Amino acid sequence: MARPIVGIIGNSYLLNDQYPVHAGGQMNSDAISEVSGCVPLIIPSDPRHVSVAELLDICDGFLLTGGRPNVHPEEYGEAETAAHGEFDRARDAIALPLVRACVERGQPFLGICRGFQEVNVAMGGTLYPEIRDLPGRMNHRMPPDGSLEEKFELRHDVTFAQGGVFHDVMGAQIVRTNTLHGQGIKEPGLRIVVDGHAEDGTPEAIYVKGALGFTLAVQWHPEWDAANDPVSRPLFERFGDAVRGWTAKTDVPALKAV
Repeated sequence: MARPIVGIIGNSYLLNDQYPVHAGGQMNSDAISEVSGCVPLIIPSDPRHVSVAELLDICDGFLLTGGRPNVHPEEYGEAETAAHGEFDRARDAIALPLVRACVERGQPFLGICRGFQEVNVAMGGTLYPEIRDLPGRMNHRMPPDGSLEEKFELRHDVTFAQGGVFHDVMGAQIVRTNTLHGQGIKEPGLRIVVDGHAEDGTPEAIYVKGALGFTLAVQWHPEWDAANDPVSRPLFERFGDAVRGWTAKTDVPALKAV
């Protein structure tokens, strides 16, 4: 039986500071193929090349990946400032309506870092441009130096709501995660449930209340060592189950408290 297809939302980059590419991290493909059990398909996230309608027909589920560019603040009604960093308006034009369409159809997606922020903005939420500038918050950004192992090192706990969706998926209420983000949720969007927080109160795990399908998103990076990490593996496994359920148009084990 053919494996279902998961569209990996790619980012625009300059290769060698000159050649434009659409790219996705290998660790995302590894997690989707090896842990979720699906075919990873990197999507050129640009409305000149693909439409949301086409993607919904081609793919069975979607991975909304992290990336250096941020969601443009105009998407949530705020003016651009230097603190908002770099942008990818082409990705905004694909990812935000794609999230809304998946919520409406019940088609599964998993959001990571920027993808987590896209889910919130797509549902009408807003973002802080820089979490570390807020009183009482820690620096959630990736360390500037060190090996990949050091940059993706687990750094803080996330506590989930007792008996909630993520508690059910993880089998634990408190888990240890990495942290590699600058922005974060300011106001949750309509139907966005913040189901997990970092030690400093920063939202780290969300889902869409009442959605027909899998809509989980996390602010950390579970794609790192997903096959071996006890927090990452169940998240990608449950996502794979949801994608197969969508493909077969059959029921999958329900998520609690949705």
